[in-house]
Amino acid sequence: MEAPRPAALVLSGRLTRAAAPRLCAELEALLAATPAAVTAVDCDLSGLVHPDLTTVEVLARLSLTARRTGDRRLRLRGTPPELGALLNLVGLGDVVGDGRP
Repeated sequence: MEAPRPAALVLSGRLTRAAAPRLCAELEALLAATPAAVTAVDCDLSGLVHPDLTTVEVLARLSLTARRTGDRRLRLRGTPPELGALLNLVGLGDVVGDGRP
């Protein structure tokens, strides 16, 4: 039997605090339409520009939304190096990370 594919969320441009509620609502809707057997959401960040601490905040909120919506994990893909450094700097590298062990 084939394992279910993870849900996918694509983020691009520059993330703002104002966009966070809309992105969390989109993630909730995506997860509501995803089978319960899917335990992760692949979040493609390759299109982000100028990631900053606001980007980190939005990703943390998305991660909390994924955990609250069926105890799923947000797995970051295509993470720009400067964003990875910021996540590690604020101590969220393991919490909101790339999904690797």
